[in-house]
Amino acid sequence: MNKLKIKDLWVSVDGKQIIKGLNLEINDGKIHALMGPNGSGKSTLANVLLGNPKYKVDRGEILFNDENLLKLSPNERAKKGLYLAFQYPVEISGVKFSNFLFTILKKYDNNLDVVKFKQKLNENMKKLDLNEDFANRHLNFGFSGGEKKRAEILQLLMINPNFAILDESDSGLDIDSLKVVANAITNLRRNDFSGLIITHYQRILDYLKPDFVHVMIDGKIIVSGDYSLAQEVESKGYDYVKELA
Repeated sequence: MNKLKIKDLWVSVDGKQIIKGLNLEINDGKIHALMGPNGSGKSTLANVLLGNPKYKVDRGEILFNDENLLKLSPNERAKKGLYLAFQYPVEISGVKFSNFLFTILKKYDNNLDVVKFKQKLNENMKKLDLNEDFANRHLNFGFSGGEKKRAEILQLLMINPNFAILDESDSGLDIDSLKVVANAITNLRRNDFSGLIITHYQRILDYLKPDFVHVMIDGKIIVSGDYSLAQEVESKGYDYVKELA
């Protein structure tokens, strides 16, 4: 069964065409990586998948478990099991991170127990090398770049969705933080979990070992392959990859 199927997708922003005929299929249990230079349309794709109204779908279809995503609101898409880790997480002063997480999880489980929630939260914070005080801070407010990325992954671990889109979750991370985040994502892998990892660089892929790697340039995927493709991109650059298309 194809968990996510994108066919001939064209997307524009403020009248400018960004995605130009993109095709992609991601099956159950598979992790795909999407690489490409700045401006190639990677983050645009992430926003379109979660329904950001700023992005206009001009043509094409997106199916998630055979259901038309384009007819669903962002909230409905999240309830179907989609999760997006943002490239630039928003800072929200006055909202305690733990309260934010509890409110989200309550939407999935009306009978959520506070004690069990705190236990699960502490367990997942340990996986990310976060101390207990982290949950008492305001959402992303005053967080370093690396802390914001860990906060996004902590949300991912708590929600435990069916499909995750991680938009440059490796940016701003030192090597130790990168390993911690990659290990947390790897632990989510199961037969009914799939993911799309958007990145510029190979380094996080060294730990995640994606099943497939795609290179996106000028609004469409020009070449796909296994993990070795990411290694080629890292060593030879995107101009070399264009020659493979």
